[in-house]
Order: sequence, then C-alpha cells, then structure tokens
Amino acid sequence: MLQPKRTKFRRQQKGRIKGIAGRGAKISFGSFGLKSMNEGFISSKTIEAARVAMTRYMKREGKVWIRIFPDKPLTKKPAEVRMGKGKGAPDKWVAVVKPGTIMFEAEGVPLAVAKEAMRLAAQKMPVMTKFVVRPDYVE
Repeated sequence: MLQPKRTKFRRQQKGRIKGIAGRGAKISFGSFGLKSMNEGFISSKTIEAARVAMTRYMKREGKVWIRIFPDKPLTKKPAEVRMGKGKGAPDKWVAVVKPGTIMFEAEGVPLAVAKEAMRLAAQKMPVMTKFVVRPDYVE
C-alpha cells in the first residue's frame, strides 16, 4: 500500500476540504480518466483495491496511472479508551481529494474496456466519480 517514506511530523490535523481542484484536474498521461465529483479522504487501501480491480479487468494490458497519493496521516485512539491523554496514534494514510481531481488514468485499451475498468474502480471509491475521456482522443 502507498504511504510516504518519511514525514516531518508524525500527526496532522484533519482540516477541511474547501473549493475545487486547480491542480490535477486535467488528463495528463492517458486517454481515459476517473474524476471525483465531490470531496473526501481516500485511504491507501481503497486506492490499492481500485488499482487491482482495474488492472485485473484490463488483463494487465495497457497502462494505469494513479494520480493521487495518500500523504496525510489520520489518527485513531484505541477502543474503550477514555477521553484526553493526547492525540491517538497514526491509523491510516489518506489522500485528500477535491471535486474535479483526476484520480486514475488509463491508456492502451479500447474505450469500452477502459470504461468498464473505471466503473469497477469507481465502485470502490467513497466519492462520486465520473468517467472522462481526453478531448483529442480518437479511436
């Protein structure tokens, strides 16, 4: 699963997700993409599950790019622990996704195969998504 090699600080505040994506909102590498339609945190396990679903359906043909990286630690306190005594230990790594972010891209497969592979990946995602095609794409 994806996670940073090292970070400056072990824990982070959760923060709020405001606005729409400025960066990472266009298809850069492939011909097809999966775009988020609302904001959310996407865990490294979810990203990996979506990647596996896509590559299996595409039968390892073509190429898949993961455009999001889980670089934010979310903490959690153990079960049945009283309030206080500081912030919990890092539990999982998440990627912060804004509306309009391209999360996955694919290339080297027919349109129908890419669409179905992205649909399978979208089922794993906790955000609403949309299948997008590069504007200059021709079959």
